[in-house]
Amino acid sequence: MGNSRRSDILVEYSRRFGMIAVNRGYVTKTQLKEALSEQIDDDLGGRPHQLLGKIFFEKHLMNLNQIEQVLDELVMEKIRQKGSKKKKN
Repeated sequence: MGNSRRSDILVEYSRRFGMIAVNRGYVTKTQLKEALSEQIDDDLGGRPHQLLGKIFFEKHLMNLNQIEQVLDELVMEKIRQKGSKKKKN
């Protein structure tokens, strides 16, 4: 997988991870914006890309159980999408 494709996937999942975390009340919209800004600053500064869950955990905004719940929801969403694509074919 090329770096561009990997980057696109990370951005897609980061955005969805963040929105699920906000929708569940784990973080605020402001906290999400700050974490996304931190990701961008790291990327532009040539530092390793940090996942939102890691940022939220390190800032004590989310615990491991909450992160796992968000990831579970992301996986279930992906499974539902694959299922609906199969039905169309």
